[in-house]
Amino acid sequence: MKPSKYLRISILYIFLAFGCEEKDTKPIIGHDEKIEKGSYSPEWESLGKHNESPDWFKNAKLGIYFHWGLYSVPAYGNEWYPKWMHFKDNEFYKYHVETYGELSEFGYHDFAPLFKAEKFEPEVWAQLFKDSGAQFAGPVAEHHDGYAMWDSDITPWNTMDTGPKRDITGDLEKAIKDKGMKFITAFHHAKNLQRATKLGEEVYISQYPYFENMPPSSDDPDLQLMYGNMEHEKWYKEVWFGKLKEVVDRYHPDVIWFDYVLGDIPEAYRKKFVAYYLNDAKKQEKEVVIVRKEHDLPLNMSVEDLEQSRKKDVGTKIWMTDATISDGSWCYTKDLGVKTPEDVLHMLVDIVSKNGVLLLNVSPKANGIIPKNQQDALLKMGDWLKRYGEAIYGTEAWYTFGEGPTKQPTGHITNHKAFMKLKYTNQDIRYTTKDYNIYAIILGQVETNKSLVLNAFAKDNIRNMTSIESVSFLGSDETIDWSLSEKKGLLINTPSIALDEMATVIKITISQ
Repeated sequence: MKPSKYLRISILYIFLAFGCEEKDTKPIIGHDEKIEKGSYSPEWESLGKHNESPDWFKNAKLGIYFHWGLYSVPAYGNEWYPKWMHFKDNEFYKYHVETYGELSEFGYHDFAPLFKAEKFEPEVWAQLFKDSGAQFAGPVAEHHDGYAMWDSDITPWNTMDTGPKRDITGDLEKAIKDKGMKFITAFHHAKNLQRATKLGEEVYISQYPYFENMPPSSDDPDLQLMYGNMEHEKWYKEVWFGKLKEVVDRYHPDVIWFDYVLGDIPEAYRKKFVAYYLNDAKKQEKEVVIVRKEHDLPLNMSVEDLEQSRKKDVGTKIWMTDATISDGSWCYTKDLGVKTPEDVLHMLVDIVSKNGVLLLNVSPKANGIIPKNQQDALLKMGDWLKRYGEAIYGTEAWYTFGEGPTKQPTGHITNHKAFMKLKYTNQDIRYTTKDYNIYAIILGQVETNKSLVLNAFAKDNIRNMTSIESVSFLGSDETIDWSLSEKKGLLINTPSIALDEMATVIKITISQ
């Protein structure tokens, strides 16, 4: 801890409470935050002038982030451990009591000294993300649990004052940017405020509902900062906005991503944050991106995110899917399963074919090691992208995203289990385009010496097709025989030597 620092903050809180009687009538933008001419003001009309998806983001296609924090210490169940450990009829509570003791003696905050991250090497992580094909990367800066993954002056529950005793976010920012990648910070902390005062219908609104005789009900000022047990207006201003401002000021992220419940933050504070972030980006002479999950920021200044799901057709605007490399929890848990590299790659290709970007989550252990099965999956996907990335990076959606027998489910997060079960085959094709090239990506290994038909090129399907100049398979030197049938589409003879087992790319070049 830093007693002197937090003593100064406590004195400031007292001053705010007793020395500024008119604070509730003052505008949220204070005298120290005057809007300079030509900058963004905290109004939707002004904020809507922001380019929500700059070219670098459109072209990036793949980013990596990670759920890593105090919940990684018990490594049990999932990242919702800090909430469900308080419910006495829940398996999380039973596990916690049996393993660590009663909550009155060992609360969630007591995991802070145990989160050592002693084997964390930011440069190794950054190289792994680079080798995976990611164009941007960064941490979940704060989950719902009230623990800051950076050196914070706002809360004692941070990685510099506890556990690792280092600025995790700062270390990652330097390592990731040194590898030429953009930097993302993700925030889930809108759910941390205790919006329900007792158990009942509102129990699911907050991360920590009010539990008698447990740490979330403590009147200790430090514990209140972790468990969100404080006066709402103070929390919105000094904690929710304060933490965002601190991260923007110190690390200048290229992307800030928000989880759900952002809509429960008063609109004035949401506008204040966006204006502050965009004006900081202007000073840094950089183009930034704000991603949100629900209808809590306008789409003319933010990017839509679909958790563990994706669009069924080509999106009219750039959008994002956040999905985890695991087949279970987002954070590390014992015996955590991992998706196959093929499944992760096919998900990426499907997303890109519909004008989307994938934000892929990995799950490090509390000691700072990313498990080998996760690393292997990332590196195998990255190897494919090194060889065939021209069909992914910098591309756009074609007139159709693809064809094939596999039917995709509909819906958002409510139907995420159906998306997780989705399996593509080499009968499924996805399209992208760049310059005068159209890429047909077969989601699997193409059989050799076979006739392949791309129905998307049939006259009744395609619009304004110009002449095809050449057809080739990336990774093959063979001259390919092909023909164009108005009724059937593009007929192609496959190479005599088998190509990549994960996915095969056909490059169709058209006349300029």
